[in-house]
Amino acid sequence: MKVNKILPFDSELLDITISLRQLEEISKEISLRGQVSGLNEVVWALKALTLTDLTTLAGDDTEANVRRLCHRAAYPFPLHLLDSAIDPNLHKQIHTGAVCVYPARVADARNCFEQLKCFEDVPIAAVATGFPTGQYGLKTRLEEITYAIESGAREIDIVINRQLALTEQWKKLYDEVCEMRNTCGDRAHLKTILAIGELGSMENVYKASMVCMMAGADFIKTSTGKESVNATIPVGLVMIWAIQEFLRKTGQVVGLKPAGGVRTVREAITWMTLVKETLGMKWLQPALFRFGASGLLDDIEKVVRKGLTGEEVKGGAVAAY
Repeated sequence: MKVNKILPFDSELLDITISLRQLEEISKEISLRGQVSGLNEVVWALKALTLTDLTTLAGDDTEANVRRLCHRAAYPFPLHLLDSAIDPNLHKQIHTGAVCVYPARVADARNCFEQLKCFEDVPIAAVATGFPTGQYGLKTRLEEITYAIESGAREIDIVINRQLALTEQWKKLYDEVCEMRNTCGDRAHLKTILAIGELGSMENVYKASMVCMMAGADFIKTSTGKESVNATIPVGLVMIWAIQEFLRKTGQVVGLKPAGGVRTVREAITWMTLVKETLGMKWLQPALFRFGASGLLDDIEKVVRKGLTGEEVKGGAVAAY
């Protein structure tokens, strides 16, 4: 597995001043451009599907609902729906980018995917390191990463220690994330959750992004989905600026994962438009861009059904028009 390498800590990469007014203006302009309809909306919806980490992170998760999640991730639409508009040779590619579960549920997901014979096609991601707060001892957090990987996870979504960011202990935060990168090794991709709603400022979002990227993150991720503020376009733009500057200075490519609050195809299209117009089309692939979502697939199904067949899903039932 190809993973990003740890680079030396460089405090100069943390030098940033952000104009909130300019940030809001650019974000609003891009949001207005991300509007499509008709078959174009269906195409973008299917693209969003392949970029989605279908997620369940509830206290009452069981083997049964994880199995349902995995079935839906691997086979999001009935074959007859796909046959009407999509080349059968492409059917195998119509699945989510990954499923994301707690470490204790990784084995359930692995068993299901092995039975469905798609374990190699749909990666299992696991949240780790004391999700969602990160308020655990470092040793325990590292052990959780190891447990998730040994259970079958190929992607680890860690939460950073927000206390270190808020007190500007950037080198200490870097050291912690380096430990997590080393624990993942080349066995799993590392996604670092910034929990942007708890970082206090856009400058801290930028700096935390840079620290995680220097420490070898393969992705930087907005949120746990548990904070009061999660993925927003202005925050995404700040993280993209960090990714662009990091690439310019180091040559290392890092992915982006908005999580929390992306529930509709139109919201997903706005994010994809943002990425396309800043980072470029090459970022719109599962290796570099993901949505962390539990409800987005519901809206994707509605858009695809209505666009391809005229059917509309209402309250769990399919109505024909």
